[in-house]
Amino acid sequence: MLEIVKRSDAQKGFQILPHRWIVERTFAWLGRYRRLSKDYEYLPETSEAFIKIAMIHLMLRRLAQHSEGF
Repeated sequence: MLEIVKRSDAQKGFQILPHRWIVERTFAWLGRYRRLSKDYEYLPETSEAFIKIAMIHLMLRRLAQHSEGF
């Protein structure tokens, strides 16, 4: 589900927007992968494939860490 969170026009200065940190954290995780840190790919499908591979890698690492406790 995609939810767009906008800043109010009356707001002045910096204020943390809800759920934005989740997106920024995910982008930071993806930025650790060399091929995703810059826009190297010619086709958007290739970029999408590398993003999926990176997220699968992150999920597998978390599953492995979680299963060590059992």
